[in-house]
Amino acid sequence: MDVVYGVLVVLHLLGWAMVFGGVLAGLKGVTLNPGTFHGVLTALVTGIVLVGLASSGVAGHEPNNVKIAVKLVVALAVTALVVVGRRRPDVVTRGYLGGIAGLTALNVAIAVLWR
Repeated sequence: MDVVYGVLVVLHLLGWAMVFGGVLAGLKGVTLNPGTFHGVLTALVTGIVLVGLASSGVAGHEPNNVKIAVKLVVALAVTALVVVGRRRPDVVTRGYLGGIAGLTALNVAIAVLWR
């Protein structure tokens, strides 16, 4: 099960990389890259599965529930921004994309720095 857990961690990180890269690519033309939507869904779903596996004791270690709750709130905010930006391209500005990029970087920083 550790191999499955490791693969899910890789997919989770790739999902956040897709969000961050898609937003940075979209800054040039002030558009929301379609890959951003797929990346945020990948990151959100794999994150939930990872927490479930770790909480059940099947793989990984017991997660810090406060940290996970904070990361989930940030991930849901990023997801909401991406979904709204996808449905209403007229609201997407450089600041909007910067907000998505900032929240994505914040989520990764919380994962790495919060012990």
